[in-house]
Amino acid sequence: MKTPFPIVVRGGGDLATGTIHKLYQAGFPVIVLETANPSAIRRYVAFSEAVYEGEWTVEGVTAVLAEDFAEAQEILEDGKIPVLIDPHCKILEEIQPQAGEIPLLVDANGECLRNWKPQAVVDAILAKKNLGTTMDMAETVIALGPGFTAGVDAHLVIETQRGHNLGRVLTEGAAAPNTGIPGVIAGYGKERVIHAPAAGILQNKSKIGDLVEKGQTIAMIGDVPVTATLTGVLRGLIRDGYPVTEGFKIADIDPRESEQKNCYTISDKARCIAGGVLEGILMRNRGSFVWKK
Repeated sequence: MKTPFPIVVRGGGDLATGTIHKLYQAGFPVIVLETANPSAIRRYVAFSEAVYEGEWTVEGVTAVLAEDFAEAQEILEDGKIPVLIDPHCKILEEIQPQAGEIPLLVDANGECLRNWKPQAVVDAILAKKNLGTTMDMAETVIALGPGFTAGVDAHLVIETQRGHNLGRVLTEGAAAPNTGIPGVIAGYGKERVIHAPAAGILQNKSKIGDLVEKGQTIAMIGDVPVTATLTGVLRGLIRDGYPVTEGFKIADIDPRESEQKNCYTISDKARCIAGGVLEGILMRNRGSFVWKK
């Protein structure tokens, strides 16, 4: 009898990656469901990059894109993580998780979950609204951030707004509503985030980790420049060549020039949220785990 994957995480962006990494480190096998065109800003710490690059490593955990199950098996034998693009999740019937694997599936709508029910599903899309996650997808369904109500859309909701309650597990009610204002760092809030001034194909002039000056052109959209809104470290930048719409979030600047190294590690916010997810899974399965020395 084939063993199903116990935990599915919808989304592979930087905040989702914090959760995926935490669950992996805690010994849980994980599947990640992604879209065919991920739009992560903090790409260096997002497992979703495996969809584009073929292989991506975040803090020692590597995901590799596989064309089919046969190739996925070879990747597993090589000690890496198979990343499977399978919108209808038909391949799930063939796969059995092994130690250290985090398969990544491209399935934006979670269609595979209708016919295959894992032990737990985590909605980490962070879309500020529910994009199809329901409580009947698994024994434990956990959702991150606004757009979900515990007991209605998911069994548990994790608070994602910075502050005293960040990472708190909610057993009833909803997470704090989206304010549209980024968290304040070194006195800067909304100035840290850059949105596309026009629609078109993004052409990057800078890269993640660069020190940029306020007013500096970091990218172009056609003949429209995208300029830095403040001086600091370019912590996140959407992929070169990505088609954007006007107002689309495309970059993130950290005003603390001394924190350049943070571009390459999972953020404090992502780790805090991940802790809430792990707590929630253990809460829902209290008494069912046997710990071995």
